[in-house]
Amino acid sequence: MKIILSISAFSGMLAVILGAFAAHGLKSKLPEALLNAFQTGVQYQMFHSLALILIVIMYRQMPQGLLVWSAGFMLAGILFFSGSLYMLALTQVKWFGPITPLGGVCFIVGWALLAASAIKGTNIIEGAS
Repeated sequence: MKIILSISAFSGMLAVILGAFAAHGLKSKLPEALLNAFQTGVQYQMFHSLALILIVIMYRQMPQGLLVWSAGFMLAGILFFSGSLYMLALTQVKWFGPITPLGGVCFIVGWALLAASAIKGTNIIEGAS
């Protein structure tokens, strides 16, 4: 999980850098729709970088394979969702667009696995967490 923590910290840092790049370097160079797409990629990257840190913390409390899978799907989501939006905005190559929903599905699966892990790690009968 140390590698996941390192990757999530780097991803969060990269999201800040890319957000600043969009706000200051791309604002006058891209049409509004493409700039918005780029910024959406930045937002989702940051949200999921933070979620990855949460997964590492949870794993330390209740080590489960589901959490490892959740982290993997969230990493794939960052790559496919945010990465495709960055490439679409920067290159304006349309075929990057269909990759974005694949990343969205990865995010959904990652969150579902996180929820399953939380349920599995909770003693529902006693209400303990």
